[in-house]
Amino acid sequence: MRILIIAPGSRGDVQPYIALGKGLQNAGHSIRLVSHGNFEALVASYGLEFWSFGNDVKDAVENSEMRALTEKGNFLLLMAKMAKEAQREALRFAEGGLLAAQGMDIVLSGIGGVFIGTAIAEKLDIPLVQAYVFPFTPTREFSSVLTPKLPAFLNRFSHQLTRQLMWQGFRSADTIARKKVLNLPSAPLLGSYDSKSTQNMPVLYGFSPSVIPAPTDWDDNTHITGYWFVEEAEDWQPPVALLDFLQSGPPPVYIGFGSMSSQNPEQTADLVIQALASTGQRAVLLSGWSGLQRTNIPDSIFMIDAIPHSWLFPRMSAVIHHGGASTTAAGLKAGVPSVIIPFFGDQPFWGQRIADLGVGPKPIPRKKLTAERLANAIREVVTNEDMRQRAAKLGKQIQAENGIKSAVKIFSKLEKRKAA
Repeated sequence: MRILIIAPGSRGDVQPYIALGKGLQNAGHSIRLVSHGNFEALVASYGLEFWSFGNDVKDAVENSEMRALTEKGNFLLLMAKMAKEAQREALRFAEGGLLAAQGMDIVLSGIGGVFIGTAIAEKLDIPLVQAYVFPFTPTREFSSVLTPKLPAFLNRFSHQLTRQLMWQGFRSADTIARKKVLNLPSAPLLGSYDSKSTQNMPVLYGFSPSVIPAPTDWDDNTHITGYWFVEEAEDWQPPVALLDFLQSGPPPVYIGFGSMSSQNPEQTADLVIQALASTGQRAVLLSGWSGLQRTNIPDSIFMIDAIPHSWLFPRMSAVIHHGGASTTAAGLKAGVPSVIIPFFGDQPFWGQRIADLGVGPKPIPRKKLTAERLANAIREVVTNEDMRQRAAKLGKQIQAENGIKSAVKIFSKLEKRKAA
């Protein structure tokens, strides 16, 4: 089958879909992935066909207003800002997505592209497969990952509320795309969740059932496959300086906040360095999009702009990060404890899940982060042997799973159904 994957967002958002696309391509499917222009080289490095929306996601993430909102962690304000960005980019996304979808048999999309993906699938009269990295299907068994934890009787309502908040925020952008590019009527008032393009189509979840067991009230067409991890190229080699650093002492901790921008990266770096100094721990400090910088760092800290988590994390004593779904998955697979510093969105959910599983301490919200709190968390994850053993056991369980293989089997059934 010819499958279009729509994958907007940060690198952590895009990477699971690269992994899924690569697995489907290896199984004989034709894959085309459409995303932001700054991911072209990354997608191409995995041998996938790339189409661009024509914009750079870093421009939206790293402006001063977004930095301020990210640091405050107000999800509703962030949603409002993202909705405005979506309106501004609606025509570009619709035009780029529609061009990329020509000749495709199926559209596959996650949370970032589900609305435009649905509209394009409707326009071309082809089915849509929803594929998410966190729970999005309503259930009575736990609250939505995008709302605070609520009393159990409100669990299902929290999912419906989240879906409506997202839809109403992006409704204007969806209407612009439908009317000005796709020549479609506006979606229903409550959204396109019941679109004919999704009827009788599977919903895939790329996380481990060992981390989130399948709710008993999900139907048989909703599948938890296991994580979608990318495999690094065989000829990839780490920097020699990093290897020298790792070999010069005991395993360090990893600290990085992914694409989460900070208004004052120097101040954040100082806080991190103070915490490390008080615990006597070595560290690999990832700068990345978050812009963590400090010109004079001690020899006990190695700073690097980017490094594959799959290679680095198993060599760490613990990982400290923002709690993005992909980074959390990599930490769990590595079998080492995690400290989550959530900013917004699904990150607090993953932080609490880490604590509930006993493979890390309670999350520390970014706006409450201090050097003392970070130091206490570091001490706990490097000395708590029970926690370390639980993390190692869970890591082995996840390593034994094959989320890509499970997803490919589902598409094989779809292909047989299409041919029948």
